[in-house]
Amino acid sequence: MRYTFSLFIYRLLLLLLLPVVILLLVIRSHSHTAYRQRILERLGFILTKFQQGGIVVHAASVGEVIALKPFIEQLLLEEPNLPITLTTFTPTGSAQVQKIFSQRVQHCYLPLDVFPCTWLFLKKLKPKALVLMETELWPNLIAQCHQRNIKLQLINARLSDKSMRSYRKIDWLIKPCLQRFDNILSQSEDNQQNFLDLGANKDVCQVAGNLKFDLQINPEVKQLEQELSQVIEGERKIWLVASTHPGDEQLILKSFTLLKQQHDDLLLILVPRHPERFESVYQLCQQHNMNTVKRSSKNLINRHDDIWLIDTLGELLASCGLADVVTMGGSFSNIGGHNPLEPALFKKAIVVGHDMANFKNVMTQLHSQQGIEQLSTDKNSSEQAVIIALSEKVGGLFTDQHKRDLLGGNAFQVVHVNQGASERSMKALLQLL
Repeated sequence: MRYTFSLFIYRLLLLLLLPVVILLLVIRSHSHTAYRQRILERLGFILTKFQQGGIVVHAASVGEVIALKPFIEQLLLEEPNLPITLTTFTPTGSAQVQKIFSQRVQHCYLPLDVFPCTWLFLKKLKPKALVLMETELWPNLIAQCHQRNIKLQLINARLSDKSMRSYRKIDWLIKPCLQRFDNILSQSEDNQQNFLDLGANKDVCQVAGNLKFDLQINPEVKQLEQELSQVIEGERKIWLVASTHPGDEQLILKSFTLLKQQHDDLLLILVPRHPERFESVYQLCQQHNMNTVKRSSKNLINRHDDIWLIDTLGELLASCGLADVVTMGGSFSNIGGHNPLEPALFKKAIVVGHDMANFKNVMTQLHSQQGIEQLSTDKNSSEQAVIIALSEKVGGLFTDQHKRDLLGGNAFQVVHVNQGASERSMKALLQLL
């Protein structure tokens, strides 16, 4: 009774906040115009004629879409007549779906978790199952699926100690949410234990591994890597810094200035995480008096150019193949880092900052197999200390090819031995159906 009343309060609160949420989307659209497009989809109105009775799989943004690719590919292979609807919540995730899958899946935004919006969404699609990923818990949508006997699966489930402490404060909402799942497939034992501690049913929980290990270098990626390599004139040492956030670029550019004193042929490939920041990052590079070329310009990179700014979508994975050393952004503050398995797939030496909390299990394995270098600085370290530590760590790798090869080879082995989560998750879903 308590949980039913709690869900009612949650639904009422979100319904009252709906105008505010729409206003926030409009405000966000000033820096990223795509947020004002297809606004009706976010309210549950799907104008495209979709097939019903299939499976809805949700991927929040770009990283999740890429991680889900092997899972979706296997699902399409096993159930060719079952319509798959792949939803996202961000425009960049939407663009990635269209780039990877084109017309092979149905695609729209997942609606806001407000009762009328989710009701319209489910009425339109009438799915047999809803598959969510990691910590994408939408209490209203999950409750409605449960009421309609739509199977619920949480794959690549991840719940850090920090997130669990936050969720405990809203136990009245999260516990019944977890108990409605038919499957919770966790990345690791510690993640599974956190879900159990929050109230998930033990008999629906199992460890299936991390989908992000199942990345593959397919022919399209190899072709794109070849195209990118032809843009760079001559042989250059290359440092790729991927998925950067505000504050990361300042550290990187100052470290890069120090590295250029020892390696004058060094090229920095910089890939900001969010498209709306492409221009501001370009301006920052200009302020540091760096010769910077935008990828979107299609210009060649000559020996006088310092930075290649990747201001396009879908080219990060292929860019890893060009690098000698790769650094993951989001690891120098409180973001929690980004996926180090993409460069590992290319056997690249990887350097990260102190904060890789989003990849705790992955980092444990990479550390144990000597497949990654992590700065010894922490959140209390000064900016100058981080700059010096980063430049020394990266610079040391540029002067030691044997160590680069060893790190890259060890990282690749970690990826190789952990693959298979996509197939296990797909088989578990088909058993539910």
